[in-house]
Amino acid sequence: MDHSGHGMTMDLPPFTLGRGMEFGGDPFFLVGCLLALVLYGWAVARLRRRGDAWPVGRTVAWVIGILTVALVMCTQLNDYGMVMFSVHMVQHMVISMLSPILLLLGAPVTLALRALPAAGRGRKGPRELLVALLHSRYMRIISHPAFTIPLFIASLYALYFSPIFDFLMESRVGHIAMMVHFLAVGLAFFWPIMGVDPGPHRPGYVMRMLELFAGMPFHAFFGIALMMGTEPMVDTYLHPPASLGIDALSDQMAAGGIAWAFSEIPSVVVLIALVYQWYRSEERQSQRADRAADRNGDQDLADYNAYLASLNARGR
Repeated sequence: MDHSGHGMTMDLPPFTLGRGMEFGGDPFFLVGCLLALVLYGWAVARLRRRGDAWPVGRTVAWVIGILTVALVMCTQLNDYGMVMFSVHMVQHMVISMLSPILLLLGAPVTLALRALPAAGRGRKGPRELLVALLHSRYMRIISHPAFTIPLFIASLYALYFSPIFDFLMESRVGHIAMMVHFLAVGLAFFWPIMGVDPGPHRPGYVMRMLELFAGMPFHAFFGIALMMGTEPMVDTYLHPPASLGIDALSDQMAAGGIAWAFSEIPSVVVLIALVYQWYRSEERQSQRADRAADRNGDQDLADYNAYLASLNARGR
């Protein structure tokens, strides 16, 4: 199907969109997803070869997280996301709010620290560089809630309610950069809250929940603003192909509904993960306390027996 206003064809992928661009399943993300799966699999295999265990649940979370990225960026959904605001919003929400949660539950940094070989004394290899990055001032800044929460909010309002979005959508590089940005912002936002990897900021579980709910209402407000708009807010989707049978305003309302709904779904998933992590943390502390009490009890018993033995020897 054609739309002369944008000069695009949608009969068969890849499409030609805008200024002679071709979009299909994005090869940049396809290569990235394959590389992420291969590297993670290599690291897990390396651990197992030397007899170390790695939780299956973390591997499953990582694989599903990569597959969610591939679903929205390496399939025909990416094509429709170029001409339908609602489909683009599905891409945005998945890659910024669902994929990061799953990827973080995969604990890739912990896996890398365990799998990468240590360099010799006085030398710096990949593992040493990763440790230095984790302890750097840069990492402390970009993982602090004072940075991650405003960034998370600004990525919505500053992007969609300004000409930046239309500018980025005019080129393939811009489109890729925007999607990479969404993924990076999601990772930065959720990492201090529910990531299992080591990081500079690890507040208590109550504070993590407060950080989570500090950003979510703005997401809901953004969706409501799109739904209540009386005219299209972005020029990119101003003239959807006639063969799709939609108009720009109704498509924008659908996009707003998707954004609003996604402000609830990840919150529930993260809250469940936080409660589970909290429970496991308390359980481990309880086990450590029990072991310490057992050791102290054994020592007390040994001291008491020694005391009785001394009394017995003295009686003789």
